[in-house]
Amino acid sequence: MKYLVRHSIVVRITHWLVAVSGILLLFSGFGQLPMYMRYNVVKIPGLAWSSNYEITLLIHYISGAVFTAAIFFHIVYHLKRKEFAIVPRPNDLSESVTGLLAMFGLKEEPRHEKFQAKQRVIYAIFALFSTILIATGLIKSFKNLGPIVLEPMLLQWIAFTHTIAGGIFLLLVVAHVGALLLKNHRPLIPSMFTGKIDAEYARHHHPEWRDKA
Repeated sequence: MKYLVRHSIVVRITHWLVAVSGILLLFSGFGQLPMYMRYNVVKIPGLAWSSNYEITLLIHYISGAVFTAAIFFHIVYHLKRKEFAIVPRPNDLSESVTGLLAMFGLKEEPRHEKFQAKQRVIYAIFALFSTILIATGLIKSFKNLGPIVLEPMLLQWIAFTHTIAGGIFLLLVVAHVGALLLKNHRPLIPSMFTGKIDAEYARHHHPEWRDKA
């Protein structure tokens, strides 16, 4: 079986740093609402600490720093290398609809490049809510540490926006994982561990990229 290199080691490490820190951010963030005592998460073996505000806050700050640094590195790294395959394009929304219809045999599958149109759209949505989370999180952090003083109503809106963005980010993560479990997408999963993808799969699903690889 022949393989093509889809993701470099740098891309894979950055992806997993964002993924793991993002999940820890969600877990620690929702733990501060509080929720875990009320819904008996603390009774799950190994999670008795999850209702401890000081612990979840520390995890939140550390994860937030890693999340922010990894995303910043991701942007700078690909800008320097002029790699823009994942950047959304003007016709991506219409092509995404065509791709979804093709999954049910109602349209012909578009000739995808390295990333499908719907993947670029999802990437843009992830980028938007990641930016909102980072911006509002930094403001909340600076406020907690004392360098800035905010008007209470403004702080409430920032906290509300941060929480809502976190909820949407959680839904995006669930949708992302769910999409990868679909039969047509499952062969992409190993590439985030090994960096490689089956050449035959690429020929069928990403012909424009495969021909250039």
